[in-house]
Amino acid sequence: MVEDVARRHVPPAHVAELLDISVDEVIELVHQGRLRGARVGSPARWRIERDSIAEYLDAQVEEARRMALWRQSHTASFPELWGNGR
Repeated sequence: MVEDVARRHVPPAHVAELLDISVDEVIELVHQGRLRGARVGSPARWRIERDSIAEYLDAQVEEARRMALWRQSHTASFPELWGNGR
């Protein structure tokens, strides 16, 4: 059971390395609800759910996609957006 938990939860340092951010930023993402984690053990140490990392990355990709579409819509001309009227 402990091994199962260890496979599903990772330390913030591992997440920080994966995301190329600081450990403090990982903890802040947990506090914001963008990553799921909990303090466990004695002394209490943060552990982050592995599945939430993938969900966070998926959300980041979607946000980047939407921002790119938004920027494109601001630079596109009406014919590009709506066709040439034929």
